[in-house]
Amino acid sequence: MDEDFSVIDATANAPDAPVFVLSFRQRDEVAAAAAGGGWRVVAARRPEGVEQRFLASGASVAVIDARGAMSDGLAAAKALGPTIAAHGAAMLILVSQSDTVHMRHFYDAGATHFLGSPMSSAAMAHAIRFALRHVERLTAWNGQSAGPSEPMGWRYDPELGSLQLTPGLAKLLGLVEAPGVRALLRRLDPGDRKLAHAALRRLAGAPGSTAFAHDLAGVGRVVQHLQYDAQTGGLHALVEVLGVAPDASAAVRDALTGARDGPSARRWIDRRLGEGACVGVVLIGLSRFETVNTVYGRAAGDDLLRAVSKRVTEVVREALGTNAIVARIGGSEFLAASDGIDSALLATATARLDEALSRPFVAGGEIAPLGAKLANAISAPGDSAAALLRRASEALLGDPRPADANAPPIDALVNDLHRALERSEIGVLYQPQIAIATGRVIGVEALARWQHPQFGEIGAETLFAAAQRAGLELALSDHVQRRALSGAAVWPASLGKLRLSINVTAADVARAGFADSLLGRVDSSGFPRSRLTVEITEGGIMAELGEAARLLSELRTAGCRVAIDDFGTGYSSLAYLKALPLDYLKIDKKLSQDITGSHRDRVVVRGVIDMARSLGLSVVAEGVETEAQLDLLAKEGCQYFQGFLCAPPLDVPALARLVAA
Repeated sequence: MDEDFSVIDATANAPDAPVFVLSFRQRDEVAAAAAGGGWRVVAARRPEGVEQRFLASGASVAVIDARGAMSDGLAAAKALGPTIAAHGAAMLILVSQSDTVHMRHFYDAGATHFLGSPMSSAAMAHAIRFALRHVERLTAWNGQSAGPSEPMGWRYDPELGSLQLTPGLAKLLGLVEAPGVRALLRRLDPGDRKLAHAALRRLAGAPGSTAFAHDLAGVGRVVQHLQYDAQTGGLHALVEVLGVAPDASAAVRDALTGARDGPSARRWIDRRLGEGACVGVVLIGLSRFETVNTVYGRAAGDDLLRAVSKRVTEVVREALGTNAIVARIGGSEFLAASDGIDSALLATATARLDEALSRPFVAGGEIAPLGAKLANAISAPGDSAAALLRRASEALLGDPRPADANAPPIDALVNDLHRALERSEIGVLYQPQIAIATGRVIGVEALARWQHPQFGEIGAETLFAAAQRAGLELALSDHVQRRALSGAAVWPASLGKLRLSINVTAADVARAGFADSLLGRVDSSGFPRSRLTVEITEGGIMAELGEAARLLSELRTAGCRVAIDDFGTGYSSLAYLKALPLDYLKIDKKLSQDITGSHRDRVVVRGVIDMARSLGLSVVAEGVETEAQLDLLAKEGCQYFQGFLCAPPLDVPALARLVAA
């Protein structure tokens, strides 16, 4: 059964045309309200393939419930917009009242109507009626058919013992419109007949609605949405065609990239497993695709997906042979699979894919910063495609919690983050940086903080992890930089000599014209360039070394100072320290805290400090928590430190009191 879909029972006077509802909520009151208003509803809970699903439903109105899911709702609207326009259909968007100011983005995507919450069931029903009238007027004006296609389905009347097919389904199957039950069942494979009987048993046990998916020879993958009428004992079904597959062994191709689609890949895996083969899979998730799509536009994003598909296919063919397959299984997710494989070969292929995807891509005429996360899994006896892919998916997602065990799950923050940015709910605190020789506060690092209504205070590490997952890393970085600069520009006179350090990300570094943009932001805030330090992580530098060197050089020429942050967590290369124009090296907190460990740990920290000072760089130790750590860092030549030994991140009044003391 495909549980992504459900058919909501309709009243006896239901119109002929169904309504398509996409909702990201667990409790789908929109579909229930539409069904209560007299429409036959096809409901979906995932946005993947929304265009094909809408077309298959035969509906002339699509309802997208974007309340609490603005990003997902807008992405679905953008995907569905061209189909709505091409077929003279209507798109109704449901949004929270606070989000109505953003409706222009939905209209640009092709929406025709919207309704703001709080909303009653009656209001939803009226909004759907208005959308249907819009379709009728378009039909009258343009002479085109209302909606994308006629619905396909069947109805069984137990009193008459008759089965009636819609004309569209009868034509698709090559049957008469009243073929009889046996004639319809003969179109199903024996295994699929069992699925049909199981679905009917579910309805017998709990009258309402259910669905099951199966392959249909000559048609492809279909979903049958069944609903039981408790009053008449009748059975109604809508048949949705998911993809055309001429035969069970043929590959259904993704229209954009030319790779297999997800269902085709899963069938391939099931067949190989059924033949007794050992199957290995690699899942690939593009971590910055949404950012590229937003910055450079959807056309550039499509070009990027095609380029990724081509590169993945080339590597897979070289590493795993020509029998391996590549599939696009989601918006920015790919799958590689091969049979007759062992763990060593699978690990080698994964490493080669990782290396290939770390090389730059071009989008919109610019170098696009694209990251990828990969995970693999190999089959075990008794595995199905679903079980194998589930293990790989769990490995790809990893632990959805950040390093702090007490922090909230990142997935729980993603939906709230967009709204928090729009409402400017994410603020900035300042962590003091202390001169070890004098004990004086000489500067601060600006750190993002979010007072979440459910989870309380959320720090920068968790925030940026959630932003990367949501495709909002650039937006969050811009927001924090603005808040830090504008706040520091109006510090009291007692803080007038402190330096301010702000962080830039690898995605910032890769943006065309970022140096000019950042300097313009600094100047408009009123904060002097001469007191600003720009920090970039070691990983960010290595991801875009050439761009980082150019950016840091421009910032230093403009009067700012630059620092490499979290040194010791990644490559720690003397070669790039020599090549980059730097003023400070910040030792990662793990190194700072390890200095009180073994003799070997202290030797490592001593080497880092000596290397930095030989290059003329000042050294800042992060995460210092004890007097013992500070004493040893001072003996090794470290000049500055920050950490809880002095103070946690502070607001401006607390910072002023610390400086005064």
